[in-house]
Formats: sequence, structure tokens, C-alpha cells
Amino acid sequence: MYFAALLARTEDGWEASDTELDDVETLSDLADLAREASPDEDTVLVLIEQEDSWFGVVRVDGEDDPRIYVSDAAAAARSSYGEILLTDELLGRDADADDDLDALDLDGTEDGEDDADEDDEDDGTAAEAVPHGPVGDAAILDDLGVTEKELKSLSEDALTEIAEALGASEVLETVR
Repeated sequence: MYFAALLARTEDGWEASDTELDDVETLSDLADLAREASPDEDTVLVLIEQEDSWFGVVRVDGEDDPRIYVSDAAAAARSSYGEILLTDELLGRDADADDDLDALDLDGTEDGEDDADEDDEDDGTAAEAVPHGPVGDAAILDDLGVTEKELKSLSEDALTEIAEALGASEVLETVR
């Protein structure tokens, strides 16, 4: 079971809204959704969790690139919402490297030669690129009252604890 909410900082404090991520396919889509929640280009946090398995925080400040923190990349990689957050950049992968190597035909086959046997093998790139544990910007909430150390130590009730530190627990609970 997933829970996702937007917390938008306004002059009057934090405003929360739950959000459907069914139409969100990329991090860019998610950032656009967050920007729509704050017409004044204030800070917007997208909070996502999956039943005590992992949580993610995406911070969008105006037109700046989104900042991301994911508590457990390996767990998030097994979920469709987690895959949105786990960009190549976040995981330290070079997105173009695989494409360049594939184009070189370094597998020993020549044009027209059948290399179906190799297609059946697992090349391991997905498993090696997704570490167990946290990834991303652990200092994402430092200026809002949640230190890097505190963020990394959160587990089961992470979103509630983050909301409490922000002074937004009541507004988050209204959309939960």
C-alpha cells in the first residue's frame, strides 16, 4: 500500500494534499505536479511511502531541479513509484554508457549472426546499479529542521516524523 502527499510551504504555513501518482511516469512529471501545488514557487515536498518498506522525499523549489532522497533504493526499485525517483543520476549510472557499448557490437557476433543465447543471460546491470540503503540528498530537509542524521535514522513512521519536525503533522494527517 502506498501513500503519497504534497506539502506546499505558504505564507500561512504548510498546506497538504494527497496526490494520485497514477499519471506520473517520470521525475519531470512529478516535479511539474509539485510546481502546480505552489503557484508562488515556494518549496513543495512530495512525500511517498510504501508500507514501512521505504520512503522518498522529493523537494521542488521553484524552477530548480528536484532534489531527491530515498530511504532504501533496493526496496524502492521493486515498486513503480520508486522507479520514478531512482534516476540514473541519483544511482550514479551513466545513462549513455550502456547505449554506447551496445552500439559497438563487442559480443563477438557479426552482423546477421544470431546472438539469442546471450539475450537469455542476465547481464546484472539492474542489480549492481541499485544499492541497498539510502540514496540521494540526505541534507534535503536540513534547512527545514530535519538533519541528515535524523533523516537517515527514520524508518517505520518516517513521513509522520518528518511532518512533525516541519510543524505540518496536522495537515498531513488530514490527507492520510
